[in-house]
Amino acid sequence: MTDKIKKILVLGSGAIKIGEAGEFDYSGSQCIKALKEEGIETILINPNIATIQTDSRICPNVYSIPVIPEFVTQVIAKERPDAILLSFGGQTALNCGVQLDKQGILSKYNVKVLGTKIRGIEITEDRDLFKQKMTESGIATPKSRAVYSLEEAKELVKELGYPVMIRAAYTLGGKGGGVAHNEYELDEIVIKGTANSLTKQVLIEEYLGDWKQIEYEIMRDSDGNCVTVCNMENVLGMKVHTGDNIVVAPSQTITNREYHKLREIAIKAATACDIIGECNVQFSLDPNSEDYNVIEINARLSRSSALASKATGYPLAYLAAKVILGKTLPELFNQVTGVTTACFEPSLDYIVVKMPRWDLKKFENVSRKIGTQMKSVGEIMSVGSSFEEALQKAIRMVDIDKLGLCQPDFHTDSNLETLEDNLVHFTDEILFHIVESLRSNMTPEEVSRISTVDKWFVDKINNVVNVERKLLKNPDSSDKLLILEAKKKGFSDKQLSLYFDKDESELRKIRINHGILPRTKQIDTLAAEWPAQTNYLYVTYDGSLDDVTYSNNKKLIVLGAGTYRIGSSVEFDWSTMNMVWALKERGYDIIVVNCNPETVSTDYDMSDSLYFEEITLERVLDIYDKEKPDGLVACVGGQVANNLVNQLQNYDVKLLGTSSSNIDRAENREKFSALLDEIGISQPSWQTFTSLDSAYQFATEQKYPLLVRPSYVLSGAAMRVIWTDENLKTFLENAAKVNTDYPVVVSKFIEDAREIELDAVSDGNNVFIGAILEHIEKAGVHSGDAIMTIPPRNLDPSEEALIIDYTNKIAKQLQIKGPFNAQFIVKNGSVSVIECNLRASRSIPFVSKYIGVNLMQMSANALLGKDISSDFHNYRNIPYVGVKVPQFSFMQLEGADPNLGVEMQSTGEVACFGKNFYDAFLKSLISAGYHIPRKNGSILVSIGGAENKQKLLPVIKKFSELGFKTFATEHTADFLDSNNIDSIALYKIGEYERKPNLEDYLIKREFDLIINIPMIKSSNHADSIIEDEYLIRRKAVELGIPVITTPELAEVFIEGLYWLKENKLSIATTTNQ
Repeated sequence: MTDKIKKILVLGSGAIKIGEAGEFDYSGSQCIKALKEEGIETILINPNIATIQTDSRICPNVYSIPVIPEFVTQVIAKERPDAILLSFGGQTALNCGVQLDKQGILSKYNVKVLGTKIRGIEITEDRDLFKQKMTESGIATPKSRAVYSLEEAKELVKELGYPVMIRAAYTLGGKGGGVAHNEYELDEIVIKGTANSLTKQVLIEEYLGDWKQIEYEIMRDSDGNCVTVCNMENVLGMKVHTGDNIVVAPSQTITNREYHKLREIAIKAATACDIIGECNVQFSLDPNSEDYNVIEINARLSRSSALASKATGYPLAYLAAKVILGKTLPELFNQVTGVTTACFEPSLDYIVVKMPRWDLKKFENVSRKIGTQMKSVGEIMSVGSSFEEALQKAIRMVDIDKLGLCQPDFHTDSNLETLEDNLVHFTDEILFHIVESLRSNMTPEEVSRISTVDKWFVDKINNVVNVERKLLKNPDSSDKLLILEAKKKGFSDKQLSLYFDKDESELRKIRINHGILPRTKQIDTLAAEWPAQTNYLYVTYDGSLDDVTYSNNKKLIVLGAGTYRIGSSVEFDWSTMNMVWALKERGYDIIVVNCNPETVSTDYDMSDSLYFEEITLERVLDIYDKEKPDGLVACVGGQVANNLVNQLQNYDVKLLGTSSSNIDRAENREKFSALLDEIGISQPSWQTFTSLDSAYQFATEQKYPLLVRPSYVLSGAAMRVIWTDENLKTFLENAAKVNTDYPVVVSKFIEDAREIELDAVSDGNNVFIGAILEHIEKAGVHSGDAIMTIPPRNLDPSEEALIIDYTNKIAKQLQIKGPFNAQFIVKNGSVSVIECNLRASRSIPFVSKYIGVNLMQMSANALLGKDISSDFHNYRNIPYVGVKVPQFSFMQLEGADPNLGVEMQSTGEVACFGKNFYDAFLKSLISAGYHIPRKNGSILVSIGGAENKQKLLPVIKKFSELGFKTFATEHTADFLDSNNIDSIALYKIGEYERKPNLEDYLIKREFDLIINIPMIKSSNHADSIIEDEYLIRRKAVELGIPVITTPELAEVFIEGLYWLKENKLSIATTTNQ
């Protein structure tokens, strides 16, 4: 087949979002590598600027444009590819491919779909077709039927009875679905589900929450050869979406007979759908019989396939790409073993646990309950010799301020009624609720019965609780056997130090003196039956010897970023990998430490050694002691790695880059503010406070609003704009809990200021500024949630000169060696510094790709003590504009308010380039999921406060001039009427009996766009959400209607529509703008 195919178009997945994250950067990068080996030219469409696959070294022909038919069609017409790949870009790519086929584009340009054909995709995505195909093949599925309206759904529920499971077609992550226990919930979920489905179809299905959830990863070639790569079990069963579940590989609680029965059915199901390449088959299994149902098949690479690949060492994405090209499994070799073909099914002599990372605390009004719609923003994978060890490691890896399942200073509510309720209604703390129940002497049988979590898992958790009981009863650090037992059960040194009332460093010495040392083991795919060829490693306390010998080559350790979370996503994997490549080119062997299965950096062939491990002080020291490297890099793994610098310094670890004392001067708010004062750099008024009285005094002097922020944070954690004394008191009590070891600084919040930032590299003397970025929104929206443009649109030369001067002074004062990001606010010609992060930033991939200079390559020189160029990069001479737009996942976070503030809420980002600002801006908005309304659309306007109404009057006038029908809430309509703008007044959602009512229009999706500017109240109710405005925003998000919540975005949006009236959006590769 490959003889005839010379050029292939690969569709990416776009921005990181809940349900569609970094796993597609990993799978896409592996796919492109496999195609390159076959001599095939690859074209990639992916607007996710922070990904590794969009680097020119991976793919030289990248279109950073929306992955939707309108744009993809133009690329097909221009590039004339022979074939298209749809299975490496998540649901985004699949849905786009199906639409291109339906529109006749693929046949018009004679573009062949490689891998699973469109019909196979439709069978797996359309709920009715899938059920029919499974029934024809003699495979059981739950009682269900697909419907297209609420009326049909209500009729079907009369047959099935409540509760029912609702699944939206052509979605992933359970988006738009849920469990309905009554008619009210049915109405909510079906309306939401049909709005979010490509085909407006939802499946109504019997609810099987008490059943086990089992998955198989299947690889099938065009000759019909089929293997199961990995079998996985979801600890929380069918109650919870697999993306939010704790997953264990291999399965632990099913019998050998069940395993083989489901394996055979998985292969049969994949064959029935004519899958070519890789797919994931999900089962429900009755815990009390061998009854099963196939729930769904994903005819693409997925989150589960990334996990399966990393868990087994079987390079799934790479081999899937080869299979899609027509190669067969017997002729392909597994590169991890180097000696076995792709037909060998992996065998594991270790246990893997996948743990989700939720960031639900960041969102006001969001329910902590977890269920069938995915809410997690990231995940980790831990490897251990036992479930207990792997589970405790996993808890530390997700970085939620927990040291493991147990610690003496952490307890949840132990009231029996509360415990039982917590076991029935799962939240993101379900594991700790199980622990608390066992601590309260509930038996494992009772816990299992109430929670429906299999007793095997509860027994294993109870084993950890029993070790804790021994530690509490006799906390004797001279008891070598007790410490060894605890280490084998996954207790960390820091965790144990709390039981023994000692420092972590003291406990480490005691353990080493006892001769209790961890062992390095290989992930070798075939349980040591064949020798592994790669250094793909984990560390365990259940072993007597290391599997590897350590080289004496020049080598460095690079710390990755761990789990994706709000504030730390794929951009830090980009920084990690680009630093790895740069250091390898300079003659070093590279050891990567990371635990995120979604990343490229955790692929088996990306570094000389990969430790799939915790990024904690204990584990990094263990690896450092074993490997004896020439140094360690901590400036590319976001805040996780950066936070270890001070502690590592205490152990004489050789850190490359800026010294730990200078990192502390930048990270510690008080020290940084003092440094700025010392070198005469302007900053907002500030003060450290430890008591409410001193804070009130500062507030009286400076007047509200104030910005309160603690030290050592990422993405604005526990940062807030405060408007009243009451707010200050409430918030301080919460903020003080964030990090008691470091002071909290309060500063004057400057209203109506512009925010500017830059990315740069320094060698301690020379400073290279990559580019200066301007935020579209005014200060007060977190930089991670702001739209950014290069070059700035409104920066005067005098302001720019001040920014450059301040940057040089700070870099020299802090002796920065490596990458850094500085943030400024500008108002009335004056420039103030807000912060400086001495590490790779979120925007560094965007800046690097915009200017065509890889800032990580330059940073590598600085880290190694070499001089860098101090020439200022004249990015203003670049003949195009770059605009970066955040991606939000509010829809999946039930209750979340899409109103932006100083706490970061976006899950990812996109960036597009264009011939001018509007060209790039509009493409970026479309890439982030905005529907751009054309003429004769409808808008809803609801504006809080007289000042905002006045400010937005010209914007609303322009919408009217473009022919938009304007709807408005009552008071906004009165204001528009008094200014001669026609509008239709709608009554509040809360006044449902008054007609015409806003909710009716929302449900019918009468609006193409909503402009809802909330009023900021500087009264005692400053933090309270105005209920009706919140309900408008929330309902709009659920129904997929774009919402604008800032005046600045509304202004550039309407300007963009005016530009679009006379112009077309451009299509060009990143390198050929």
